[in-house]
Parts: sequence; C-alpha cells; structure tokens
Amino acid sequence: MLSLDDARLVSFLHGGFPLSDRPFADVAALLGRSEDAVIESLQRLLSQGDLTRFGPLFQIERAGGRFVLAAMAVPEERFDEVAKALDGMPEVAHNYRRESAHPDQPGATPLNMWFVLAVEAADHIERVIADIETATALPVYAFPKEREFFVELKLPLLAGVTHGPR
Repeated sequence: MLSLDDARLVSFLHGGFPLSDRPFADVAALLGRSEDAVIESLQRLLSQGDLTRFGPLFQIERAGGRFVLAAMAVPEERFDEVAKALDGMPEVAHNYRRESAHPDQPGATPLNMWFVLAVEAADHIERVIADIETATALPVYAFPKEREFFVELKLPLLAGVTHGPR
C-alpha cells in the first residue's frame, strides 16, 4: 500500500516531469519535500515493485530504431530458463507470461512468453530474433507495429488530486 506521500508523488509525476537542470529538486519544491526524499522515494518504489518503470517514453523510430512485440511458445519446464536468457539480453525491454487467448483452437500455437524487442537500428531486429532462436532453440513470433495509437490513460490515485504540473 502506498503512503500518502508516495501516492502524491506518483500522481504528480504521472502527468509530467520538469525539463530543467534539477528536475527532482523542482518536483520536491512543488510537493514540499526535499530533492533527496523524492529520489529516495522513487528508488524505493522501484525496488519494491510498486513502480515497474520510471523514465521517458519516446518514439524510437524517429531515432532510426525499432520496437517489436514478440512471443514464444515455451515449454513449462523451460520457462524460467528462457526468461532468464531473455532478461540477459540488452535488446529485450521486458518479458512476461501471458497465456494465449484460445490455446485449444485447432492449429493454435500456445504463445505464453511475450516480450518487447528494442533496437537502435531497424535492420538489427532480424539478427536479434535469430540470436534468441539460436540461444533458446525455439521459434520467435514477431508482431511488428502496423499503426501507432496514442492512448493516455491516467488513473487517479487520490481523490481530488490532478496529475502533474499543468
């Protein structure tokens, strides 16, 4: 359970982050906290798993890179081994267990490990997929982005508190 101060901090940062020489100090001043307290809170929330990520979102394609959603059908007895192998690859942004929507359909491939590949140059994707297939001896199913949608969902953590500095 988040403390009231942590909930205020997360709520505030959910709507924006100051672009300045000392953004954490700016956030701290607006919330009536110290810069060190803000940084320590974020580090604690990340280490405890209350936050899974803190950082910018950007369009990698504008910089020449590429993101690709991918999946594998991993035998249950190898799931942890394969997850560990993927976790050690710098191109794997994250991976997670997710069962196929209809695994019992005739001809369905029971995809149960999903992950996002991120590469600096678009033409590196095929090499990374081949590296994963070689390392795991399992096929990788790639689902490249066809269209981009921007959906901004902000769920309130505290009643009456708006997100970020606007």
